[in-house]
Amino acid sequence: KQLQFIAKKIKEKIQKELLDMLREDREKYEEFYDKFGKIIKFGVYSDWGMNKDTLQDLLMFYSSKENKLITLDEYVNKMINEQKYIYYVTGSSIEKIKKMPQIEVEKEKEHDILFLIDEVDEFAIKALYKYKDKEFKSIASIENNKEENLNDEEKDILTFIKEELKDKVKDVIFSNNLKTYPACLISEGDISIEMEKVLKNMPMDNNIKADKILELNKEHSLFNKAKDFYLNDKEKLKKLSRVLYNQSKLIEGLEIEDPLEYSNDIYELLN
Repeated sequence: KQLQFIAKKIKEKIQKELLDMLREDREKYEEFYDKFGKIIKFGVYSDWGMNKDTLQDLLMFYSSKENKLITLDEYVNKMINEQKYIYYVTGSSIEKIKKMPQIEVEKEKEHDILFLIDEVDEFAIKALYKYKDKEFKSIASIENNKEENLNDEEKDILTFIKEELKDKVKDVIFSNNLKTYPACLISEGDISIEMEKVLKNMPMDNNIKADKILELNKEHSLFNKAKDFYLNDKEKLKKLSRVLYNQSKLIEGLEIEDPLEYSNDIYELLN
């Protein structure tokens, strides 16, 4: 018990010194964070999150609005009035995230989005679960994305595409979350697509996979093609379904299972 008490006091002292540095010398803290930020993030989720309350105020993530690193406290203090969640998105770099399909609509809503680019980031966020009573929410998850007002033809097309991709995705949906892109992949459940990629590279059981959802933009011109194929050429709709799925995988940085089939599908659709 004495050792635990001493360890706690040491952690509290270090936390206070770092918070003082963050407040009084931001540039110096950011230099420190550049070198040791990953260690802080590992500390948040290691030991079942025992140290998350001590470390959460030291975390920094890139802000889509500020175009720089900000703390969680700074994010929450600048949230717009009706905003319920701390929004985030994961990716391998800031440049790639800025081009992601999922980010377009949320930016139009003027929500700030935290860019999580380190492999450990999402694990730390999951361990925190919330900050100052604001839950974290990935903009690449199925929650609140699904478009419910569908006619019978649209439902039939979704069912057809889902059947074609039945071994690849858990569901196929329309949503309001896309603007200029025809399709993208999102996830459902605790394991995200980015977490799947991280776990796959670990020396452990790499069969852990995210439950993937193919999200379609019914306002895109390709959906008119899908409707035409559904009525007149269902074999072409099968090919289009596979192409949309594989293109969405490429955007997410995932490997295509059968590149030859993908190339043939594109060639046949173009002809």
